[in-house]
Amino acid sequence: MNPIEPLIFEKSSPGRRCFTLPACDVPNKPLTNFLPQTMLRKQEAKLPEVSEIDVVRHFTRISQKNFCVDTNFYPLGSCTMKYNPKINEDASCMEGFTKLHPYQPVEQCQGILKLLYDFEQMLKEISGMSAFTLQPAAGAHGELTGMLIIRAYMEKKGATRHKIIVPDSAHGTNPASAALCGYEVEAIPSNAEGLVDIKKLKASFTRDTAALMITNPNTLGLFEKDILEICKIAHDAGGLVYCDGANMNALMGIARPGDMGVDILHLNLHKTFSTPHGGGGPGAGPIGVTEKLKPFLPIPRIEVLATESTEIAEEKIGGENGRSPLLPHNSVSSVNSAAGVSQKKYVSNYDYPDSIGRVRAFYGHVGMMIRAYTYLLSLGKEGVCKTGEYAVLNANYLRHKLKKHYDIPYGTTCMHEFVISARKQKEKGASALDIAKRLLDYGFHAPTIYFPLIVEEAMMIEPTETESRETLDAFVDAMIQIAENIEQRPEVVRNTPQTTPIGRPDEVKAAREPKLKWE
Repeated sequence: MNPIEPLIFEKSSPGRRCFTLPACDVPNKPLTNFLPQTMLRKQEAKLPEVSEIDVVRHFTRISQKNFCVDTNFYPLGSCTMKYNPKINEDASCMEGFTKLHPYQPVEQCQGILKLLYDFEQMLKEISGMSAFTLQPAAGAHGELTGMLIIRAYMEKKGATRHKIIVPDSAHGTNPASAALCGYEVEAIPSNAEGLVDIKKLKASFTRDTAALMITNPNTLGLFEKDILEICKIAHDAGGLVYCDGANMNALMGIARPGDMGVDILHLNLHKTFSTPHGGGGPGAGPIGVTEKLKPFLPIPRIEVLATESTEIAEEKIGGENGRSPLLPHNSVSSVNSAAGVSQKKYVSNYDYPDSIGRVRAFYGHVGMMIRAYTYLLSLGKEGVCKTGEYAVLNANYLRHKLKKHYDIPYGTTCMHEFVISARKQKEKGASALDIAKRLLDYGFHAPTIYFPLIVEEAMMIEPTETESRETLDAFVDAMIQIAENIEQRPEVVRNTPQTTPIGRPDEVKAAREPKLKWE
């Protein structure tokens, strides 16, 4: 068992110091000369008194206890915890990017504007959509943006529609995004194959339905084989199809949602395009749309101005007093006045009267876009295809290895992820949660558990494309050993983990009553 690292306060000893400051060489002044008394402490802060070496060793040891994709296998289904190539970090830290400021004039930001513009073109090619916005700050924020676009489109047509259909195999944030935009959400159950039930969809999709929100591949890791008919049903009823692209890792370079009939698609840069995920983010959730929805995208839009032959009025480009797309506070008049220079200029266009407006400050999380852009340049067209193929191959390899030991209720093959059921193990005395905890003792992060809700004792497993066969085999061996342990001594699995700094805390109490200060 790993020793528990004491709190830094427990290492404190009166009189110890990390460093000694030189004598003050300016006159001392009381803090009350600068701050009101109400902002000053009435007693000194109870800070730990420790030596430099204790501080260094303490925080170094704590950092080594972190579980992350750089240290261990992280098969977190649905969330796609991909390895983050370090070249992406190097590119985002280049001085030309780090020293940019969003208040700079457009003519000083041509490099980053070109990168963002080109990145949008890459996403269009990969997805088959007609136009993109990079503003949304995460996948759920992209969903919200998509719902706002749907509402604006319907209002422009004079159509009053109140309902959004969401299959029970969709991602969990879909209903919340629709409800937040004032829509009534109707869930439709999956068929026996774990796919959208076409008959029930036809019965549910009425002239009061604004859109269908679908996840493809769905959360069972299955491709919706009837996607063309699904889109036709929605379009024939005058509705739209929103696709949650969080599972795009399975399709990248292989199939394009735009070709399937999807009207709106969000992508997760922190899933499909290898940017940092979760607490290591921030995330990014670009939205792609078809041509008819392009006028409703958030503004400003980055566009190319051919300066040699094209003059665009300043009130058209940069609508808000000719301002920058990174932050609308800079004139682009100098860009227009540069006519005669035979090169492209990148400008911001606010001249979209039907736009839903800005959804994010500046132009979104630009640092994430630099990383994702670097990722795509590194892969190239062939690499993009291989990524999708290897993600599907790895998932099916794990599925085949585990199917004799765990129930897999849906599908004979999968896309990039699959869902097993631990109901057989629960009958023997150990639940999906117990299995997840036991995996920590083997050095693996647990898969997503208890989601999707349509599978009892669900464990959703996604290996991604970068994991080696040796890593996958080690994970399989661990899962098989756990299943065998449950057959013989389920109480051993229930009383895990044993090798982590702490065992199994009361998770509900820890979430609701966190201990955030030293007493």
